Amino acid sequence: MELKKLLAVALASFVLLTACSTKENNVPDNGGAAAEGTKEVTVWAWDKAFNIGAMERASEAYKAKNPDSELKVNIVENAQADIIQKLNAGLNAGTTKSLPTIVLIEDYRAQSFLQAYPDAFFDLTDFITPGDFADYKIGPTSFDGKQYGVPFDSGVAGLYVRTDYLETAGYKVADLQNIDWKKFIEIGKAVKEKTGKAMLTQDPNDLGLIRMMVQSAGSWYLKEDGTTPNLAGNAALKEAAETYKELMEADIVKANSDWSQFVGGFNSGDVASIPTGNWITASVKAEASQSGKWAVVPFPKLSTTAGAVNASNLGGSSWYVMNVDGKEAAAEFLKQTFGSDVDLYQKLVTEIGAIGTLKAAAAGEAYQQADEFFGGQKIVEDFAKWTEQIPNVNYGMHTYAIEDILVVEMQNYLSGKAIDDVLKDAQAQAETQVK
Repeated sequence: MELKKLLAVALASFVLLTACSTKENNVPDNGGAAAEGTKEVTVWAWDKAFNIGAMERASEAYKAKNPDSELKVNIVENAQADIIQKLNAGLNAGTTKSLPTIVLIEDYRAQSFLQAYPDAFFDLTDFITPGDFADYKIGPTSFDGKQYGVPFDSGVAGLYVRTDYLETAGYKVADLQNIDWKKFIEIGKAVKEKTGKAMLTQDPNDLGLIRMMVQSAGSWYLKEDGTTPNLAGNAALKEAAETYKELMEADIVKANSDWSQFVGGFNSGDVASIPTGNWITASVKAEASQSGKWAVVPFPKLSTTAGAVNASNLGGSSWYVMNVDGKEAAAEFLKQTFGSDVDLYQKLVTEIGAIGTLKAAAAGEAYQQADEFFGGQKIVEDFAKWTEQIPNVNYGMHTYAIEDILVVEMQNYLSGKAIDDVLKDAQAQAETQVK
């Protein structure tokens, strides 16, 4: 859900580099937010309707299971940027005082904290079973053989398509199952010719689409160690960039410059598809007049990169326990809720649209429901199936710092610079700027 432009790339780069530059600061347990015996844990999260709503329902589920428990879950809403700033400030200062017991961290950012401050987080290996969750969530939430995060929501991507526009152009939903990007562009040109509608809307400075393309091929901006830049010679990144440029030059993209224009592009009926994370479903359904006109198919794959699949991810976050007093109670709370409660996940998907990554949840009734807005398609069941196909990559410590570099170089590429030079120069900058 997180990719709703909650934080500017520049700020993200700064705070992540701050975390990475102090890797030697291993922070011990200095007290923290919940003193022993208080039977209270404090949770920090952002997004009142989604993440806060999920934690509220988890607290209710825990109380229902443990009616005699005196545990109090104190949920504090913070903007994601504020959480990152407060964590960095406290951990850089070498103290966990004033920090929460449980904190939500976006998957792209998790390794910057785990690798910089491993002693500041409580090892949850004995509380959850990593194999119970989608494989791709384990890379970001673990470090040095230990499991630190309880995986939460899936950012599994799909291709939302306007069935009426496709039919006008001579295509059916079946024609878009498991396609590659070359086929997507071909269809987009036909849609534009027959309907006058763009195939998608895109902010040229937002590399989320490239990020999804790269992960769909099991690759990332960093090598498997999570720290070494992997730009020059990265076949998946090169093809993703070339595909991105081809999309832009095919006259099938409606440009946008912010979130409201992005949503407005499909709510207004100006575009025929949306390749993005499942968290966009609520925004698509907000335009009730389009009910029955949408379907969701698997995310397109790269055409030539070996190992590319029709599944990827954009966003998602997980829960972490700080190494403070009350950590055992917090870990047990997460174990009984997000770590194992299938019924809780049915409520989350029904009431707030959160598709979890606990594998067992996919067999629940709520995941099997047909959605009339999408022509009766069981989209949650499909998203859950695609979640298990997402390649597991190590997002590492520098996702946003490297994207800060790539945003500039991609503009140079769109303006005529050779792709090999673009990636070579981006590699050189990354090797200098990220340590």
